[in-house]
Amino acid sequence: MAAVTEPPGRVVWKVSCRSVGRALSLVRRNPDFRRLLIAQLVVFGGDWFLMIPLLALLSALTGGGAWGGIVLAVDTSVIAVLLPYAGTLADRLDRRMLLIGGNVASVGAALLLLFVRSAATAWLALAAIVAIAAAKALYYPAAQAALPNLVDREDLPTANAIAGSAWGTMLVVGASLGGLIASLVGPYPSFGIGAVCLALAAVITVRVRRPLQSEGHGAEPLKASAALRQALRHIASHPRVRALVTVKSAVGFGNGVLAAFPILATSVFGAGAFGIGLLYGARGLGALIGPLLLRAVLASPSRLLPGLAISMGTYGVCYLLVGVAPWFWLVLLLVVVAHMAGGGNWVMSNYALQTEVPDSLRGRVFAADMMIAMAAVSLSQAAAGVFTDRFGPQVVIGVCGSATLVYAIVWRVATMRLLRDPGKPGDPDAT
Repeated sequence: MAAVTEPPGRVVWKVSCRSVGRALSLVRRNPDFRRLLIAQLVVFGGDWFLMIPLLALLSALTGGGAWGGIVLAVDTSVIAVLLPYAGTLADRLDRRMLLIGGNVASVGAALLLLFVRSAATAWLALAAIVAIAAAKALYYPAAQAALPNLVDREDLPTANAIAGSAWGTMLVVGASLGGLIASLVGPYPSFGIGAVCLALAAVITVRVRRPLQSEGHGAEPLKASAALRQALRHIASHPRVRALVTVKSAVGFGNGVLAAFPILATSVFGAGAFGIGLLYGARGLGALIGPLLLRAVLASPSRLLPGLAISMGTYGVCYLLVGVAPWFWLVLLLVVVAHMAGGGNWVMSNYALQTEVPDSLRGRVFAADMMIAMAAVSLSQAAAGVFTDRFGPQVVIGVCGSATLVYAIVWRVATMRLLRDPGKPGDPDAT
C-alpha cells in the first residue's frame, strides 16, 4: 500500500505548532529566562521606536537618503569596533550589570535625539547613535553568552528560537508602531517612548536571579588584548567555529538594503513614513517566523551547514527580486521571506556557537562573530547610503542581493569538507 504523504502546508503547520508549544512551555516554567526575554523585547522595541522615526526625520530634514545611510553605518561600525572589548568584558565582569548599564546609558542618548530639529543639528543624531551603539556593543555579547546559563541544555535550541523570534517580534511591533506614530504625531514622541522602554528594560533585568555566567567566572583576568588573542586562537584552531563566525557576513553584505528602505518607500512607492515602518515590520515578521520554522535544523549537525547555505542564498534571491518588483505588496512579501531565511541563519549560527564554545570564551567568540558581521553590515550600508541617491534604491537593493548570493555559494563550497565530517554539537574539537 502506498505511503500517505501529508501536504507541505500541513507539515509546516504541525512543525510551527510544536515549536510554539515548546516555546510557551519554556517561558512559563523558567521565570529568569522569561524576565530576560521580556527585557530584550523591550530593548528591541525601544531601539526601533528610535531608529525608524529618526530615518524618516533625517530624510525630511536633509532631502536625501545619505544621512540615513550614514546613521545606519555609524550604528553598526561603532558596534563592530567595540565588540572585541565588550566580549572581553562579558567574559570577565558581571553580565547582568553589563546589560543594565547598557540600558541606562542608552536612555540619555535617546533623549539627545529630541534636539535634532534641522539639517544643521543632524550631527546630534550621529552623536546619539554613537552612544547607543556603544551601549548595544556591551549588551549583545553579554546576552548571547548568558543564555546557556539560564536554561537547561535540552531547552537551549528552543531558547535560541525564542530569542531570535523576540528580535523579529519587536521589529514588527516597534518598526510598525514607530512608523505609524511618526506619521501621525511626528518623531519626537517616538524618541520619548524609546527612552522609557530602555529604562524599563533595566528595571526588569535587575529581577533576573539566576547567575548569567558559570562559577569562577573572571577568576583569571587577562588584559583585553591577551583575552582577545586567546579567543582568536580558539577560533583559528577549530574549523567548525571558524566556519560559523563567517556565516552572518552573508546577510551582512546584503544589509545595505536597509539604507535604501526609506527612499524605496517614500520616493518609489509614495508610502511615506508608514511605508518605511511597514518595510522594517516585514523584515521583523520574517525574523519572527524563520527561527521557529528552522528550529528542527538545530538538532541535526548534518543539516546545519547546508541549512545555513540555503538560508543565505534565499535571502540573496529574494532581494534580487525586490529590486525589480513593481508592487509594494510584493516587495513586502519578498522582504518577509528574505528575513525568514536571514533570521533562521542568525539563530542557527548562534546555537551552534553556544554548543561549540566553552563558557569562559563564549563572550569573546560571540563578540568576534558579531564584529565580523557588523563590519560587513557597515560597509554595505555606507556604500548603499552613498549610491542610493545616485543610482536609485532598486538598483542598490539588487546589488546587495547579488552580494549575499555570491557569498553563500563561495561559503558553501569552502565548507564542504566540514559537512563530510560534521562532528558533534558541544564538542569543541569537532572538525
